[in-house]
Amino acid sequence: MGLIVQKFGGSSVADAEKIRNVARIITETYRRGHNVVAVLSAQGDTTDDLIAKAAEINPKASKREMDMLLSTGEQISCSLCAMAIEAMGYPVLSLTGWQAGMKTNSAYSNARIKRIGPERILAELDRRSIVIVTGFQGVNKYDDITTLGRGGSDTSAVALAASLHADLCQIYTDVDGVYTADPRRVKGARKLDEITYDEMLELASLGAQVLHNRSVEMAKRYNVNLEVLSSFSGQPGTKVKEVTKNMEKVYVSGVAKDADIARVAVIGLADEPGIAFKIFSMLGKENINVDIILQSIGRDQTKDISFTVGHGDMERVRELLEERKSALRYDHVDIVDTVAKISIVGAGMVNNAGVASQMFEALYSAGVNINMISTSEIKISVLVNKNEADRAVQAIHDRFFSQFGSHN
Repeated sequence: MGLIVQKFGGSSVADAEKIRNVARIITETYRRGHNVVAVLSAQGDTTDDLIAKAAEINPKASKREMDMLLSTGEQISCSLCAMAIEAMGYPVLSLTGWQAGMKTNSAYSNARIKRIGPERILAELDRRSIVIVTGFQGVNKYDDITTLGRGGSDTSAVALAASLHADLCQIYTDVDGVYTADPRRVKGARKLDEITYDEMLELASLGAQVLHNRSVEMAKRYNVNLEVLSSFSGQPGTKVKEVTKNMEKVYVSGVAKDADIARVAVIGLADEPGIAFKIFSMLGKENINVDIILQSIGRDQTKDISFTVGHGDMERVRELLEERKSALRYDHVDIVDTVAKISIVGAGMVNNAGVASQMFEALYSAGVNINMISTSEIKISVLVNKNEADRAVQAIHDRFFSQFGSHN
């Protein structure tokens, strides 16, 4: 008998029929002799609806009060699921984040988990009860409710699995695993049987929306066995682990696209020490994440620095650079948001020469121009025009998964 943490996303609990389906999955696991802790998101569009209600009353509501409001969504889905399991005749109770011992810092709307006191959950499991916990929320040192921001329910589930030393953490969603590319957009995308934490972390950071990168980071840190699977299909999913059986053989595990970015070019900077430091320390103080960075070779005592940021940070970056134009002594700034980042990820790339050239050849054959390039041990990213992004992803996917058969 093991302990399994199961997380169900908003689409999995969107209506009464789907809640009953989730209750069936939970009770089937329980019947097999396992202890079960289930973590639920708010139903469907509940969170968006609550945000809209707040905007009607006060468009500039404090983050503390927004957390108070938004935390109710998960309470609704958890209590309804517990009622469904009660009706099936099983012992069950639902707990809020604070009842489950989820202690966070005080960064309202984007809190970080500091520790979990799992005593209440363990006591209920000892009574052989099924425990349903609200995802996405906790409590701070002032006993205020906090929410964990994007991907918060995934993070709640992994954190509980780590603190309870669970045998497995299953993330149920509306797709049946992790694919080599978005199956809704890319022909021939295949489901992976397994993937490493590092590969999953890169894909999550690059816009693959199956798992949030915070939850993958935590799973890697505490060595939590993860599985991503569908709450609808009943098929085996994708296991996320430290080392996979195919690690040496696999060249590329996935292709990802991120169109929510902007490219910033600072032209005509003084070619002297400390310029890059001044720019990126300024952005760092504003918590603006920078990704691909390219610096030109100096000419006529000047140089250019280009980099990418999230689309939501684009105007703030423009303002910051304008404010410091005299200190940075550049000629002008060029910012475009008509670009997309295409990346390939694979733990096997580090030991296999020629992967980058295969990617570039695929783009050349598809007539796609490359604007910028960035590489790491397990990732190669390129910046392309946004209107060519889907074609680029398809071409790269066709090249690697027809030639190398990467996940076989």
